[in-house]
Amino acid sequence: MQNKGLIKVFAILFGLVSIYQLSFTYIATKVEGEAKEYAANKIASDVENYVVARDLEEKNYLDSIGSNPVLLGIDYNDAKEKELNKGLDLKGGINVILQISVRDILVGLSNNSRDPAFNQALDRAVEIQTEGTDTFLEAFFQAFNEIPGENRLASPDIFANKTLSEDIHFEMSNTEVEAVLNRKVNESIDAAFEVLRKRIDKFGVTQPNIQRLGESARILVELPGARDVQRVQALLQSTAQLEFWHVFKMDEMLSFMSSANETVKAIQKSTTEEPEEIETDTTQVADEEDDVSKLLGGEDLDDVVDNVEEDPIFGKIQGIGGQGGPVIATFKLRDTAEINSYLRMPQVRALLSQEQRFAKFVWGKPTLNPETGEQFTDLYAVKANRDNLPPLSGNVVTDAQQSYDQRGKPAVTMQMDGTGARIWEEMTGLASAQQSQIAILLDDIVYSAPGVSSGAISGGRSEITGNFTLTEAIDLANVLRAGKLPASADIIQSEIVGPSLGQEAIDSGINSFLLALVLVLLWMIFYYGRAGIYADVALVVNILFIFGILAGLGAVLTLPGIAGIVLTIGISVDANVLIFERIREEFYKGKAQKDAIKDGFNNALSSILDANITTGLTGLILLIFGTGPIKGFATTLLIGILTSLFTAIFITRLFIERYTVNGKPLNFSTAVTKNLFRNVGINFLGKRKVAYIISGFLILLSLGSLFTQGLNQGIDFVGGRTYTVRFDKTVIASEIQQDLAAVYGTAEAKTFGGANQLKISTAYKVDEQSGEVDTEVQELLFQALQPNFPQGFTYQDFLSDDDTKQVGLMQSMKVGPTIASDIKRASVWAVTGSLIVVFLYILLRFRRWQFSLGAVAAVMHDTIIVLGLFSLFKDWMPFSMEIDQAFIAAILTVIGYSLNDTVVVFDRIREYFNENPSWKLFRVINAAVNSTISRTINTSFTTLIVLLAIFIFGGESIRGFMFALIIGVIVGTYSSVFHCNSGDV
Repeated sequence: MQNKGLIKVFAILFGLVSIYQLSFTYIATKVEGEAKEYAANKIASDVENYVVARDLEEKNYLDSIGSNPVLLGIDYNDAKEKELNKGLDLKGGINVILQISVRDILVGLSNNSRDPAFNQALDRAVEIQTEGTDTFLEAFFQAFNEIPGENRLASPDIFANKTLSEDIHFEMSNTEVEAVLNRKVNESIDAAFEVLRKRIDKFGVTQPNIQRLGESARILVELPGARDVQRVQALLQSTAQLEFWHVFKMDEMLSFMSSANETVKAIQKSTTEEPEEIETDTTQVADEEDDVSKLLGGEDLDDVVDNVEEDPIFGKIQGIGGQGGPVIATFKLRDTAEINSYLRMPQVRALLSQEQRFAKFVWGKPTLNPETGEQFTDLYAVKANRDNLPPLSGNVVTDAQQSYDQRGKPAVTMQMDGTGARIWEEMTGLASAQQSQIAILLDDIVYSAPGVSSGAISGGRSEITGNFTLTEAIDLANVLRAGKLPASADIIQSEIVGPSLGQEAIDSGINSFLLALVLVLLWMIFYYGRAGIYADVALVVNILFIFGILAGLGAVLTLPGIAGIVLTIGISVDANVLIFERIREEFYKGKAQKDAIKDGFNNALSSILDANITTGLTGLILLIFGTGPIKGFATTLLIGILTSLFTAIFITRLFIERYTVNGKPLNFSTAVTKNLFRNVGINFLGKRKVAYIISGFLILLSLGSLFTQGLNQGIDFVGGRTYTVRFDKTVIASEIQQDLAAVYGTAEAKTFGGANQLKISTAYKVDEQSGEVDTEVQELLFQALQPNFPQGFTYQDFLSDDDTKQVGLMQSMKVGPTIASDIKRASVWAVTGSLIVVFLYILLRFRRWQFSLGAVAAVMHDTIIVLGLFSLFKDWMPFSMEIDQAFIAAILTVIGYSLNDTVVVFDRIREYFNENPSWKLFRVINAAVNSTISRTINTSFTTLIVLLAIFIFGGESIRGFMFALIIGVIVGTYSSVFHCNSGDV
């Protein structure tokens, strides 16, 4: 081998760099372990909110020693920045994709245009976008141009307005306006990205990742280690639309509420009985006024109104606001949608007085009853106007800081600019004179409604008080300081992993990795003796290189990523097996040891490169089309392929040549394996009819199941929400499913891992993306499951983010229907693209279309059978058999593996063609398959050992993924032997 010295130097330097890169991970992990131990010793577990207290103590500890050298002059801060990043499934945390509303941006650019064509196009764009791949803006342009008549975007009623006067004028064509809108929308999305980045920077999570996804209006946010889910959701989804309104007193609105209650009751009655005219007589009015007077006098609602439970509005009231205060009444959070629908009724709005005709009903910040998990909120009525524009908005705020009010409670202090200060002085002066309140709204939620008793407030300084926790006050100040989003942001996909589940994933991943490694190392020694030891050394070096490269690139290690590394062990072994088998063949030909080793390496090179390139191509497609953990799998697979080639071809050879340099004999077998699979003479093509029958039966069975039973599509493809919930005892999934169906309508519950853990899926309100709906679905989940938890187990316990948590919500995921369609479309492209790429590569490499056709036929055969087995056993296996992104990754990996086997056989066929031109095709193919049978069995066996280790010990979340790979390896090995060459005969 030439340039041995250069290769040695490169390998040593590469190894040292890898160790250096991994040292940062070691240092960061060591220091964080010490910080955790310090916090646990200082804060006892019986302290209230000890989890939060320990987190703060850990952070303070790390801040205090962050710049102190730990090892080789490296301090914690530097180590943390350069450590190997762990994904959510290993560290816990939150991953969301936000959809910035382009519709909101367009409405804002049009100054809330009421033009019929404009609003019709907006509605139609929603439909067009769900049907195809167009962005919302492209769909809007298409919809607007399809509307009959001469509709112009540059109309003064749409975009030729005062706001866009410098960019759009009346004479511009629709095409010209479209170019301007494209730029404006992109600027708004970039602005949203910057606002979110500023908020996240203040959140305190290490190694956050925020990126805009292509040219779409979607933004990916990953927060490893983040725990408080609701806090993160509020931080990301809040548009920070701050408004200040004068507010009606409870006394002024209670008469209206009483009249509204009676009117809605009458309307409901008229829909169940014969229609009759709804009249309001003087007796009814007098009765209502009497009821109101009693309520103002402090009497209870049940004592004033007969059969209050039957009243549509009063029946939902949990409490009446104080006299002279801004709160009208208190309701349960889950009843607010129903109350809103009543208050929006034209018949109810007509009951408002002249002064109240523009009243806007809004809700306060919800409060939680920790015992029941029930949330309550107050109803307010602000003094709005025809244009619904507040007297004062958040664009006047120049600074915001977390502070404390007079009672020592967390609050937020704001400073306004000159214009804001003047308006604020006018508003507070009026409120003081009228002894009324000013409601402070953020995103249409009343955070506080303070009264003004000491006259007008000058200087533009104000304070928001309320029932804040310290973190809520800090977040609110950060949100106000970062600025408002230009449009609403909906979470269309999310994944939340609890820290304890993440630690379990790390443990299971490490266990499966070590077991697989030990088994493979022992097998190589058993089969190849001393040569196997050299291959093992190269394999360990390969693993060191992979982790070193991952750390150096700042890549994220996920559980599928660990699976990719473990699979790389199989690939690395395959390269060594190919080399050793070729060396053994050269020995059988009677060559001297030196020549046998040289020719063995040279002859195996072509097969190794072809096999790894085909696998690499499928990995590359995974990297392009995959998301999240699947990208992690593809990244480690591609890195592993490159490092495997280097270590197998060069590192192994260095050891072998160094040992044999003085003529020392080196056997590439042991006493047991010396003549194993030698002179195999199986007539594979003679048995192809039997193989056709077996394959035909499996394919027909698979297709029959696919057409009759279908597949269990995961939420990746259909949209919905899934929750992993753990109990303190064994639960029966079917009984839980019935309880869930009672609240959700439809739901699915399956045992997931142990008998005390369930994976729950539901499509309840899947089309609604707001944070309020997410909270509602989660509360309903807890209420349905509460009887199965220990006595005294609260909603807070259910959501707890304690590192040692063993009962409650462990993981959750949401995929909106729009992004589910995109994922499904990308998956189809990924599989189709891989088949096309493989066909073209084999065609170019082997120059025979029959080879390409045979390879694609074998791959299709393997894919159909794997799909069929997942369809057949989807209701029988004790683990998830869902078709999701991980399954698509498995299918692509199966394609790559099957091709790996196939290409090795093809390479040998090509070699035999060239060496024996007089042989008949039948004999060439049989000889080629027989000559590679030792390699095929060896590689398949070691790969199966690896996959079985991950399947058994690798964690529940990737068990279905591993099962697909195991089936794929078995079927792929069979098809590469019996079918890949049949098309050539």
